[in-house]
Amino acid sequence: MIDLSSYEFWFLTGSQDLYGEETLKQVAIDSKKIVEELNKSSDIACKIVWKETLLTPESIHKTLEEANADDRCAGVICWMHTFSPAKMWIAGLNAYKKPLLQLNTQFNVKIPYSTMDMDFMNLNQSAHGDREFGYITARMDIPRKVIVGHWSSSRTQKRIGDWIRAACAVADGKTLRIVRFGDNMREVAVTDGDKVGAMMKFGWSVPYYGIGDLVEYMNKVTDKEINDLIEVYNKEYEIVWGDDKEFTLEHIKEQAKIEIALRRFLKDNNANALCTNFQDLHGMKQLPGLAIQRLLADGYGFGAEGDWKTAAMVRTFKVMTAGLVENGKGNAFMEDYTYNLEDDNGLNLGSHMLEVDPQVAVSKPKIEVHPLGIGGKEDPARLVFNAAKGKALVSAVVNMEGRFRCVVNEIEVVEPAEDFPKLPVARMLWKPFPNLETSAEAWILAGGGHHTAFSNIITSDMIRDWAEMVGIECVVIDECTKIPSFRNELRWNDAYWTGRK
Repeated sequence: MIDLSSYEFWFLTGSQDLYGEETLKQVAIDSKKIVEELNKSSDIACKIVWKETLLTPESIHKTLEEANADDRCAGVICWMHTFSPAKMWIAGLNAYKKPLLQLNTQFNVKIPYSTMDMDFMNLNQSAHGDREFGYITARMDIPRKVIVGHWSSSRTQKRIGDWIRAACAVADGKTLRIVRFGDNMREVAVTDGDKVGAMMKFGWSVPYYGIGDLVEYMNKVTDKEINDLIEVYNKEYEIVWGDDKEFTLEHIKEQAKIEIALRRFLKDNNANALCTNFQDLHGMKQLPGLAIQRLLADGYGFGAEGDWKTAAMVRTFKVMTAGLVENGKGNAFMEDYTYNLEDDNGLNLGSHMLEVDPQVAVSKPKIEVHPLGIGGKEDPARLVFNAAKGKALVSAVVNMEGRFRCVVNEIEVVEPAEDFPKLPVARMLWKPFPNLETSAEAWILAGGGHHTAFSNIITSDMIRDWAEMVGIECVVIDECTKIPSFRNELRWNDAYWTGRK
């Protein structure tokens, strides 16, 4: 569903016209070679497009304005091969509105001690050309990423690739529509928020639709369509029929009807994320469960109880990891449920009533039908599984006063010590870093919500890059976190971000 090949990134090489024709020809040859090699890297998901060397304020301004206007261009990579006087860049940088990466590299790997002469010195000036460019971006407070390293290095290419994925998520967010069936859960604070502010900051649109709009689509689903989808379920999952096969089948069919209707509704409304609310199900027999899980696996974002911000973050994670999902590696809508508070064995059990993404399952999920115990509707079908173990993170975007904050916690999913025979939902048990006590205290101090976007592919650096691009605060809770320092970070951040409003 998510195709990152629709985006491209422009490679801009800076120089000036004082070096002479021969030097500038070599500059172009070198920068083309770099672009050719970067495009061969398996770590870089999008095409990098070489542009003519920029030598004047007019060409810089024109190129950056063209980047703004080109929907395919999701960002630019700037490299100062020689020396590009930074005042030439001011007008263009003032106009530019998309993500910017400064690649501090050079064409050669090593200093050629025995052969280098003044011609070599005039040609290879990235060590001070990039610092001139760095000064003006710092002086202008331009949001940007700086990557230092040789362009042929796998580490450098991986860092460029990660930044590109974050930039693709920013571009996707500019046109993201999150269908909101009903409002958020009544009286809940953290799932509410400033939808107009989110559209201004991220591009996220959160239009409201009544649940009756979905029911109308459901009423048009045919028995044949439902039966065909049941065959897909049979192939992809293990169905637990229980004592009453007919009862189970009818309840699974209801989820199939919801899934078919939701896919059509989202397509017709050009939406890639949604949120539902079990307090608003008039005309529906079940709360969507299996239907949502399958939509998540196909790249849609989702948030329960009207949590549109988490729906958007789940979609953001899906875009960042397009093409990387496999064998328990993926992303999911998640919620903190209950703790294990034994000394030196602090753990957090994450789950949700129904809607956890099967991408992260450790084994083939089972379809089961059980009572929900909330919402007053019939027993919904859902996928039941444990999550794959390994390093991961959870993240939430929350509304602060007049702004947004992204909170991240690095975690390690562990194998449960025992089974959960009476808990028929998707389950994830994790050790948060640096430990449960510190992580939970820091999360609460930061105002992080109980709903999160989970990923065992994305890194904290990728989320930091994304937050830098969209212009919001980001705080990370990791193995180095200490509460006194974290408290101070929140205070300093509040002063900084409040001052920028």
